[in-house]
Amino acid sequence: MAKRGKKYLKALELVDKDKLYSLEEAVETLKKMEEVLQRKFDETVELIFRLGVDPKYADQMVRGSVVLPHGLGKELKVLVITQGEKVKEAEEAGADYIGGEDIINKILNEGWFDFDVVIATPDMMPKVAKLGRVLGPRGLMPNPKVGTVTQDVKKAVTEAKKGRVEFKVDKTGNLHIPIGKISFDTQKLVENALEVIETVQKLRPSGLKGQYIKNAVMKTTMSPSVKLDIASILRNLDAKAA
Repeated sequence: MAKRGKKYLKALELVDKDKLYSLEEAVETLKKMEEVLQRKFDETVELIFRLGVDPKYADQMVRGSVVLPHGLGKELKVLVITQGEKVKEAEEAGADYIGGEDIINKILNEGWFDFDVVIATPDMMPKVAKLGRVLGPRGLMPNPKVGTVTQDVKKAVTEAKKGRVEFKVDKTGNLHIPIGKISFDTQKLVENALEVIETVQKLRPSGLKGQYIKNAVMKTTMSPSVKLDIASILRNLDAKAA
């Protein structure tokens, strides 16, 4: 186990290990930790879910995307791979880069990766497929399940610019999803978190037996984690939906 620094251990003292926190309490605790840790950058806040799924089975794979109400706190560079009339649609939507085979070759031959999101129209996917080996490991490969392979280029670009986050359960059954920066107002982080939790809950595999979300924590890039009262949060979401 890595040796923790004095500031980290002092921040850890702010967490009640026996308590399950509300979203508001968790965010406020992380903000107090930030004052102790005194990081020189604006740390990302993330939710980590431990799910009761076995990702090796296709019908238990949890994957999706969510548009955060208040974004991620950074401007994403969007690449659209398309052709014909969709080029103009991508331009009007505000895509940073637009191209077809020329862009594909630039990525393959020049190792160009100056983008954060890749969107492709279905007609380009046979050509985009050759990028799988370089975009896949970076989590950038367009996929219809998360809305990045689509005819609705305008919507996809707009959502990406607003702060759409893609996520996929890892081999151990965990989800790591960023919800913004620690500098965000508490309410903005809470609202982003609620949107994420609601989205993850809706993706429960239909054939799953037993508990789906086993537990959840909130943390920043380099802080200790805070356990969430996920059961209460889910009950409140269900009550509002009823």
